[in-house]
This record gives sequence, C-alpha cells and structure tokens, in this order.
Amino acid sequence: MREWPVAQVGGEPHDETREELKADAIGFVDALVIGLNATSPAYSIAAVIGPLVVIAGVHAPGIMLASFVPMLLIASAFFYLNKVDSDCGTTFSWVTRAMGPWAGWLGGWAITMTGVLVVGSLADVGVSFTLRGFGLDDDADTAWLRQGLAVVLILVMTAICVAGTEGSAKLQNVLILAQVVFLLVFAVAAFYQVYADQSSLESIRPSLDWLNPFSVGGSALTSGLLLGVFIYWGWESAVNLTEETSGSASAPGLAGIWSTVILLVTYLAVAFAVVAYAGTQFLVDNADEEEFIFPLLATEVLGQWDWIVYFAVATSAIASTQTTIIPASRTALSMARRAALPSTFGHIHPRFRTPDVSTWWVAGIAIAWYLVVNQLSENALFDSLSALSLLIAFYYALTGIACAVYYRRHLTESVRNFLLIGLGPVVGALLLIWLLVAAVRDLSDPANSYSETSWFGLGPPLVIGIGIAVAGVVLMVWWRFVSPRFWLERPGVADPDLVHGKES
Repeated sequence: MREWPVAQVGGEPHDETREELKADAIGFVDALVIGLNATSPAYSIAAVIGPLVVIAGVHAPGIMLASFVPMLLIASAFFYLNKVDSDCGTTFSWVTRAMGPWAGWLGGWAITMTGVLVVGSLADVGVSFTLRGFGLDDDADTAWLRQGLAVVLILVMTAICVAGTEGSAKLQNVLILAQVVFLLVFAVAAFYQVYADQSSLESIRPSLDWLNPFSVGGSALTSGLLLGVFIYWGWESAVNLTEETSGSASAPGLAGIWSTVILLVTYLAVAFAVVAYAGTQFLVDNADEEEFIFPLLATEVLGQWDWIVYFAVATSAIASTQTTIIPASRTALSMARRAALPSTFGHIHPRFRTPDVSTWWVAGIAIAWYLVVNQLSENALFDSLSALSLLIAFYYALTGIACAVYYRRHLTESVRNFLLIGLGPVVGALLLIWLLVAAVRDLSDPANSYSETSWFGLGPPLVIGIGIAVAGVVLMVWWRFVSPRFWLERPGVADPDLVHGKES
C-alpha cells in the first residue's frame, strides 16, 4: 500500500493509506504512445486542415507551429508538477495543492467533461471511416447503425481500459504504428506527385515561408490558433498514467513533452503535403467536409489505394476513443480519493488494479451525451465539440499558473527554474487565457457556430460551455455542503527535498 502525500486539512496535517493503481504497468514508450494516440493525429489534422487554410492560406503550417508554443510551455508545467506530486489526477491535484480546493475542483471538472464531450464523436468517426474503408458507404450513412456501432465501440474500449493498463498500451502501440504508416504513405505519395508535376489538382511547391504565422494577423490568427490548440490537446493522457508508469517522477512528464514534439513534426509534414498537393482553392472549397477532406484527397493521391487514408483516420479515432477515457477516469479517481467526489468513484478493481467504477461512469455519461445530442441534430454534436476549446484552454492555463505558484519559493534558485518552471508556464497560461477570451468573444456570435443557429442569443458552443461551467459550480457547491472535508485542505508549496531530488 502506498502512503499518499500529507494534506493540510483544517490547518492540521493528516494522511490516509489508500488502495493504489497497478505500479510499473507500463514504461516510457507506452506512455508516449498513449499520449500521441490521445490527440488522434490523423483525425485531428483531417478535421482542421480545411478550415485552417480558409483562415491562413498557405500559412496553415505556420499556425500549427505557433500553436505548438503554448502546448510545449504547458507540457513543461506538467513535467515539473508531476515531479513533486505524481498523482493521476494531474491538474486537479496540482491546482488544489497550489491554489486551493475550489480552483482544483473546477480544473478536475473541466478535464472530466472534455472526455464526456468528445468520446462519442471519436467513436462515430472511427466507425464511419472503418465502414467506408471496407466500401460500406451506405451503412456508414445509416444513422441508427453507425450510432449503435459507435456505442458498442465505446463499450469495448472501456472494457479494455478496465481490463488492464498493459493491454491498453499494447493495443495503442499497434494503432499508432498503423496510423503513422498510413499518414507517411499518404504524405510521401503527395510530395512525389507534386515534385513530379503529376498532381491532378493545382499543386504548389512548398516554401519555408509557409511556417510564418505572422503573415496572418488579427482575428484570423486568433481563430487559427484556437484550431491549432485543439489538434494538440490530449498529450497529457501520458501523465494521467503516472502512478502506473515506471519512473513515475519523470517518465510520464517526459512522455508528455516528447508527445508534443512528435505531433509537431507529424502535423507539419502532413500539412505541407496536403497544401502542396491540393493547393489552397481546393481546400477552401471543401473546408466544410472537415475530416472527410482526407478521403476526397485520397482518391486523387492514392487511386485504388485510397482505403489507406480511411483506415488512417479510423485507427486514429478508435485509438483516441480509448485514450480519451483515461484522463477523465483517473481524474475522477483522484477526486474521490480526496473526498472531492463520492468515494465510489475511487474504487479500484481488485484484479486489474484499474479505476473500474469511474471508467464505466465516464463511458456511460459520454454515451448518453452522444446519443441525446445526436437526437437534437448532427450540427449540435459538432457544436458540442467546438465547446471543447473553452474547457481545454481553461484547465491548461490553470495548470500553468499552478506550476509557478507551487514552485514560487524556488523560481529564483536558478535560471532554469525561472524560465522552465516560472516564466514559461505563465506565458503559456497567458496565451491560453487570451485564446479563451477570444473564443468566448467569437462564439458569442451565432454565425460563428457550426450550425449558425442561435441559442439564447448566443452561439450554441458558448451556451454548452457556459452550461457545463454552471453545472460544475452547482455540483461543487452542493458537494461542499454534503461532504466538506475536501474543502478544508489548504494550499502549500513545493517540498524543497522533492524539488532538489533528495527524495523519490
């Protein structure tokens, strides 16, 4: 049994001995792969490349490069916070220790709800592209069949999560390999045809100038960066597995950092290939196709081998369906252990040593959200995904600020501490806060929503985001009165012994 860090309750320290997750279940490479798959690279870039080109033209790769900066800075915060508090609740635990229980609870709520919002959509895309890859287009267009299979997929992925982290990691290793191979085949074929002047579209020779995001200014840059943040989101799943990873103090944090770097290289390579082969006009004309832009290009680039692209997006979405459950379930587990949620969410399967109750709850709520929103309209599902940008920016920014606050007594000890633990995470947080404010401003206009409809005079994504925030506050206040113990915790600072490596 593991002794959990001492918490300040009512001004006096106390500690509890709690059941632990299965230690050393996975290694650094497994954590890295899970962090990569959680972002759903093929699906993410397919979904945003068209809208990015509409916004930035040939400078779409530059927007992706600029979006990488706040992600890397926040990844640094995750690394250094995990060193002193290797808790699967990540943002929830760290913000609670640095800034108090109210802020910590809201951070945990945001992480949990991102999983609820997106899991159903990912499963839907995974099923749809798998069916189309096998030539079953009519079945993919049959709503009840596609949605039924999506629910089955969520249940299967959830069962794998519960059955053990090792099995989940092995499946993820296979899926990331397939996804990367498919993307590389597509990119190489596109570049070859561009330089051989064999493109069937209005191809453009790539230029390093495409990496300059400042060629795009004003609101266009802001909108582009919001899309860019979305495609990187999910890498922190590697850190949510910190208690189950060998070398928990450093390996999960390094996996998160390396995930963002590998994603940058992958996104830039594919974005350059797509823009160079198709040219901007084709992408602008088909921007509304979102993730289906890849199948449109696949036939042009690969001919009868276009199924490769279908399976690239399918494996990407299926992998992310599983990995997106991880942060939400581990966060709920961590919250339950600290009495921030009912204790039942802290139950650990006696055989598999995984958080079975919280995992199934996340899956169940995600399925309910997916089915209910689909009954409203397909546009409502896309609008709910747009609300993700608000939650993502919020809890990432909260983590960056918590890092500087928690380490505040150590920031002047060295230049490294000041830059990597203090200034970097704070700058990343400020960038994300700026994007959050910009998103609220833009989404307040119904014309900027996917459905272009008005809910209460606002865009549906903003209404969904506000609704989730209000629901979180109401639930938090209610639980505060039902079980006040968590709210007796007091903020602290990083332990000097842990900071300087005197303890593990």
